[in-house]
Formats: sequence, C-alpha cells, structure tokens
Amino acid sequence: MADNHFECEPVHLEIDGVLDLHPFSPKDIKYLIPDYLTECFKRKIYQLKIIHGKGKGNLRRSVHALLDRNPLVEGYRLADLFNGSWGATVVTLKKEE
Repeated sequence: MADNHFECEPVHLEIDGVLDLHPFSPKDIKYLIPDYLTECFKRKIYQLKIIHGKGKGNLRRSVHALLDRNPLVEGYRLADLFNGSWGATVVTLKKEE
C-alpha cells in the first residue's frame, strides 16, 4: 500500500531583500511574506523587492493587502521600469529606533 501522507519540508530562502514569488503557490504567500519581512527586519534590510509578476494582478493585490496589514511596513510602491515595473513591489520597512 502506498503512503499518501506528504510532509512539508522547510524551504531555505536566501534573505537578501529580493523575494521572487514565482516558485511558490499563491496560497502560501499569507505566511511567506510576513515571515520574509520579519527576517529582513532582523537583518536590518529595510528596502526590499517582492516579485509577483504582472499577470492579471490578483497576486499583486494580495501582496499589497498583506503589506497594508503588516506593522513592519513603512510604505511600498510598484517598482520602476528598470526593476520590474508593475510586476514587482518595492517595500520600505520601518527602521528600529
């Protein structure tokens, strides 16, 4: 009999201020983004980029909704033309005082 039980293995992410969401399922971003923001904050990375892609904009809207609710976020904007345009969001975190 085959074992149909799957365990989720932890995914190792490089915490470098750039988070590309393409390899992840959209249902995972509600955990992934807050955790990534927290890790960036701990490492004093206060400016970061989240790459969500252009598509229909559903993932971008979800990312922005998560950013709106996160107390670490000072602000965000769509990236400029040379950094992903509307396929990426640049996030500024609040600095420690």
